[in-house]
Amino acid sequence: MMPLNLADIGEENTIKKIGGNPEIKTHLENLGFQVGGTVSVVNMVNGNIIVKVKESRIAIGEDMARKIMI
Repeated sequence: MMPLNLADIGEENTIKKIGGNPEIKTHLENLGFQVGGTVSVVNMVNGNIIVKVKESRIAIGEDMARKIMI
């Protein structure tokens, strides 16, 4: 298990755990990050990470990406 910010670009990964306080977990789940779901990193720019989750592209900060374990 490793944080999302260490994933290779273009590789599809399964979300195994979402960390952080309840507000952060709820926020990430509202964006589409669900345990058991898939996520892939599209690009990394200046510490921000663009990911594809549930057919949508979302930009999150590196600190948020560290809370998503794959």
